[in-house]
Amino acid sequence: MSSPALALRGLTKAFDRPVVENIDLTIARGEFYALLGPNGAGKTTILRMVAGLLKPDAGAISIFGIDALADPVAAKQVTAWVSDEPMVYDRLTPLEYLDFVAGLWQVEPRRAAAVANELIDWLGLRPHANELCGGFSKGMLQKVALAGALVHDPQLIILDEPLTGLDAGSARQVKDVLLDKVRSGVTVIMTTHILEVAERMAQRIGVIAGGRLVAEGTLAELRQRIGRETTLEEIFLDLVSQQGAAP
Repeated sequence: MSSPALALRGLTKAFDRPVVENIDLTIARGEFYALLGPNGAGKTTILRMVAGLLKPDAGAISIFGIDALADPVAAKQVTAWVSDEPMVYDRLTPLEYLDFVAGLWQVEPRRAAAVANELIDWLGLRPHANELCGGFSKGMLQKVALAGALVHDPQLIILDEPLTGLDAGSARQVKDVLLDKVRSGVTVIMTTHILEVAERMAQRIGVIAGGRLVAEGTLAELRQRIGRETTLEEIFLDLVSQQGAAP
């Protein structure tokens, strides 16, 4: 039996207070999973630990069967991380940036060039492929950052609020790319405050509140849990308010 794309066991992190508490989570290969929660719930901290940017205080992280804490390089080779603030070099063009990132991952040059051009076209960046990124809008920078994250053909894509600041056209392009990746067998885990996006795109949804996973499942399963047919927004608010009322 193949390992899941992501398995978290007892994942815990505190700063001046507990931020993530004893999270157990399993995400299947080829699944689109949305991680929802109010500000400060611990979503970004969880994703940063999975991406290898933060070390947990306790717990285990397995990515396609790789122990991400014992072998972080192997885990990162199959993982992509896209933050809500795109980090792109201003003095490079999109094509130069993708060539640079592909070199870091030691992607064979001809393969890197082919993938870079495919991503440039896929994300509607062709008219700007040879312009310096320093003059781009946030939406364009976000698309360049996404292309950079995908250039080494990762099998797990981790996105923290990827649609923030995008206009409708750019958001549609990003969503189409992600759905195409999932259809090809890639796993996507995404945080978003746009609940309609999670409702339409995610196969399963997890709700984080107070650093804990308070509910997860398909939309139908979450509706069953609260006992009525309603929107994801109503489910989310109900679950979060229950957590806030808990002793």
